[in-house]
Amino acid sequence: MKINIAVLPGDGIGPEIIEQALNVTKAVCIKFGHELTYETALVGACAIDACGDPYPDSTHELCLKSDAVLFGAIGSPKYDNDPTARVRPEQGLLAMRKKLGLYANVRPVTVFPSLIDRSPLRTELVKDADFVCIRELTGGLYFGRPQGRSEDGNSAVDTCAYNREEIERILKLAYEYAGKRRKKLTVVDKANVLETSRLWRQIAQEMAPCYPDITTDYMFVDNAAMRLIQWPSSFDVLVTENMFGDILTDEASVITGSLGMLPSASIGSHTAVFEPIHGSYPQAAGKNIANPLATVLSAAMMFEYAFGLMEEGALIREAVAASMDAGFVTEDIALDGQKARFTSEVGEWLVSYIMG
Repeated sequence: MKINIAVLPGDGIGPEIIEQALNVTKAVCIKFGHELTYETALVGACAIDACGDPYPDSTHELCLKSDAVLFGAIGSPKYDNDPTARVRPEQGLLAMRKKLGLYANVRPVTVFPSLIDRSPLRTELVKDADFVCIRELTGGLYFGRPQGRSEDGNSAVDTCAYNREEIERILKLAYEYAGKRRKKLTVVDKANVLETSRLWRQIAQEMAPCYPDITTDYMFVDNAAMRLIQWPSSFDVLVTENMFGDILTDEASVITGSLGMLPSASIGSHTAVFEPIHGSYPQAAGKNIANPLATVLSAAMMFEYAFGLMEEGALIREAVAASMDAGFVTEDIALDGQKARFTSEVGEWLVSYIMG
C-alpha cells in the first residue's frame, strides 16, 4: 500500500518524539512492504517565529493532500508567559482542527500491566480500566464568539455555543464506538447549569432509542471527574463537549501512570491527525529524555484508522508493551532501580523489535 503522510513535529519535545514515531512507522512499512512517503511542515511557535502564522497556508495545503497527519506538540514559554501576545502557538492547533473539519478527538485510555504501580491510584482501581473518551473539537468555548477583552483590559468574555448538527455528529460517532466495545455510552454535561449542556442532553435523549442495544447514561462533569478517580473501570465510552473533554482526558491520563502514554486521533471531514495528548514539555526539549510512546501509539492508531491496517497497528502496540515489560523506558515511567533510557534509545529498541 502507498502511505503518504504529513509530519508536523511542532515545538518543544515534538521533534524528538516525532522522530522516533516516524522511525517506527518506517520500520513497519518495511516489514509489511508498504511504500511510505512523507513531508514535514511547520506548526505552532516555530511557525510563528518563521513566518508569523502558527498554521501557515503551506502547512494546511500539505495536510489536505496527505492521507494522514502525524503531529507532535505545540507551545512555548515565550508565548505562554506573555498574556498580551496576539498570536499564540495554540491558535495553530485550533486553526488546523477548524480548517480540516476535525470535529472529534478519540482518546483511548488503556492500562498496561507493567505500569500499574506507576499510577497514583490503587492497583485494584486501575487494573481493569479500559475506556475511550470522545471529545467534540470544533465548538464550545474555544471557538465561540464573541470572545475577547474590554478596551480597558479589566473584563473579558468567552462564549460557549453549540448547534444540533455539531452535537448529533459527535454523538453518532460515540454510539458507533460504543457499539464496537461493551455497548455503554456515558454522556457528560453540566445540564443543571448550562443551556448548551441541556441541548446536549436533549439531543442525546432523542438519539438513544435509535441505539437500543447500547446503554446510555448521563453524568454531570463534576461527578464524572470524581468517578474517573473512584471507579475508572466503570466507563466504556465517554462523550462530551470541547472544554470538558480537554480537562477529563488529561485527568484520565493519571490512571495510566503517565501523560506520556496516551495517544489520540482527531477525525472529521478531511485528513485525520494523530498525536499524543501531552504538551510540548519545553523544560525537556533537546535533552533526549521525553517519553515517545504516546506518539508511537498514535502512529499505531494512524495505521489502523487512516489505512485500515490492523495487523500493523497491533505490532506497534506489541512492541510498546514489550519495551515496558523489558524495562526499556524513559525516566517518567522507570520503576525504582530501573535504568532510565533516552528517547532515542527507546525508539531504537522498538524498531529493532519490529524488524526482528
